Amino acid sequence: MANWTDSIVGDRMAVDREFTDQVENSEFSSQEWGLIMTATDLEIEHADDPEHARIVADTEKLPQIMPELDNVRSQMAQMGGAPGEKQSGGAGGVLDSLKDALGLGNGTGSGKSDQERIAAAERLTQAYADALQAHLESNGKWEQVRIAYQE
Repeated sequence: MANWTDSIVGDRMAVDREFTDQVENSEFSSQEWGLIMTATDLEIEHADDPEHARIVADTEKLPQIMPELDNVRSQMAQMGGAPGEKQSGGAGGVLDSLKDALGLGNGTGSGKSDQERIAAAERLTQAYADALQAHLESNGKWEQVRIAYQE
């Protein structure tokens, strides 16, 4: 079933370009989004039923990448700011790191738990899957892709 995605590489690239605004307006950076999509598999649910078939994001691997998302966010913060980070006039640096470690600061990260970030990533990946399906439908490729998925 992995071969079905090979036939839509160009379509995914088009949707990626169109989806950039949604990623920019999310809590994730483009680097984090890339990592999230690497851990996400796209599948077609109810592929044998043309009326109910739809692309869904399989995000079961997301919990495994949370530490790496933290690393990406930490590296970005060291280089000048992570998404969702408020620039404050505070002391910054070591003091903020200590406060974050003690759970007293607002953190260099999103300030959200892994579960909240996973839920946000799941919503965004499903929005991407919906956009991809809409793109395929509008270009007359959906039926062909749905059938290829079943093979």
